[in-house]
Amino acid sequence: MPDIIEGPPEKDDRLPPWPKRLMWFALLALGGSLATAIVAYGLRALLKL
Repeated sequence: MPDIIEGPPEKDDRLPPWPKRLMWFALLALGGSLATAIVAYGLRALLKL
């Protein structure tokens, strides 16, 4: 059975280029903000019923 949790990266492993890492960070931040806004406006709509 394969390992579920990966170990730390090896010293020879290279990081992805910084623009790609920055893009992932921006997408995750935007997605988190969007999810929070959806939940907040959904709760607000439920409380006004």
